[in-house]
Amino acid sequence: MSEIVTDRSGSILSIQFNRPEKKNALTMSMYDTVADLLNGAARDDGIRVVLLHGAGDSFSAGNDLGDFLKNPPKGYDSPQGRFIDALNNFDKPLIAAVHGAAIGSGTTMLTYCDFVYASEHTTFQMPFVNLALVPELGTSYSLPAQIGYIAAAELILLGLPFDARRAAELGFVTRAVPEPNLLGTAFETAQRLAQQPAGAVQASKRLMKRSSRDQTVAAAKIEIQEFVSRLQSADAKEALTAFFEKRRPDFSGTTTAPQAVNH
Repeated sequence: MSEIVTDRSGSILSIQFNRPEKKNALTMSMYDTVADLLNGAARDDGIRVVLLHGAGDSFSAGNDLGDFLKNPPKGYDSPQGRFIDALNNFDKPLIAAVHGAAIGSGTTMLTYCDFVYASEHTTFQMPFVNLALVPELGTSYSLPAQIGYIAAAELILLGLPFDARRAAELGFVTRAVPEPNLLGTAFETAQRLAQQPAGAVQASKRLMKRSSRDQTVAAAKIEIQEFVSRLQSADAKEALTAFFEKRRPDFSGTTTAPQAVNH
């Protein structure tokens, strides 16, 4: 069974994360595949809109930690780096239909989307600090830019879950909708966008994104350096061990931190 499933409906390309038994947790190969699909869609004049969604009961639980620990990022030249560049350089409309769990990169990737529709029972979370790590995918820049520093600090530093209503209040999602209407609402928007003049739509998106694209990539590169450093810390080792042992981490004995990356 393919971990990424695509469907073409006229000028709309749907990309589905397809590991429902793992809540669509993302492997390095999945990041590579989606990057290739987005880059291909960018070059294909017949595709005007891309829609992201997840199979089963969730959008995406973020990184598959088992796969992640076997293939940890060593720098920006990685599948995640390719994924960031593909998202950041995509000039066509990008829509997400989000339901169930959207955790870690399942939440952070949404900052690249132009429209995000979330079912009313969606749970978002960015638990990076809980794992003694730092944000990823450029979110240390893009999230405060989108919703303001105070709101972003609450979501990132506390790492608490938040629901679709709160996400809509913060301007993190376009709208919260009943789950039965989720894909229909997202697809209706995709169809309307596909009927707009493509050149004007893409030029308008470039204009709105022009001041943020370089800063987002710069943030993502610094994040990966810091992420690699944090991953070696005693806190991170305790957090990840506790995750796999299904217990609460104990940070009381981890008093030293790795040397901070020079930015």
